[in-house]
Amino acid sequence: MSSSRSGIPHYWVALRAMLVLTVVLGVAYPLIITGIGQLALPAQANGSTETVDGGTVGSALIGQSSSDADGNPLPEWFQPRPSAAGEGYDGGASSGSNYGPENTDLIAAIEERKAQIAEFNSVNPDDIPVDALTASASGLDPHISPEYALLQVKRIAAERNLAVEDVRALVESHIQARELGYLGEPTVNVLQLNIALKALKA
Repeated sequence: MSSSRSGIPHYWVALRAMLVLTVVLGVAYPLIITGIGQLALPAQANGSTETVDGGTVGSALIGQSSSDADGNPLPEWFQPRPSAAGEGYDGGASSGSNYGPENTDLIAAIEERKAQIAEFNSVNPDDIPVDALTASASGLDPHISPEYALLQVKRIAAERNLAVEDVRALVESHIQARELGYLGEPTVNVLQLNIALKALKA
């Protein structure tokens, strides 16, 4: 009986510690970190969203398709690279195909994409860069190579009645250099490029 009574103060100590830690680590700490994020890096803290006319059109960190309801690519927009994430660019199903380079399904998919892109852009199939034919490991990559963006210039200029030189200059102004000057390859963010394209007047 005495041993059970002597254990009661320990329970109160544990309960008080749990309540204090819950308030400090479960409420105060997240609020402080959220506040710091909103003050110091608001764009990153809110998902690096892109807005047009006050409305959010997507995130600069996640790719999105430029297709109609049937999945057909829209010729007036720059097209992203393929995606194997769910139905395409699904953040809840991020993944690649995991096919090896000798997988027959991957080879067939690449050949099919090559033929479609060549016809869609009226270009030589041998001029199509590899990122236009293969999905990224995450399936969410929002970037394409400058070569793929430039390959689409003539099609978009014709569709929008724009000068080829103006569309090419737009692409070149959106080329992002290698990280720290030497990591990775130059890229173009498709969403940001399409937003700028929408504002480009004939």
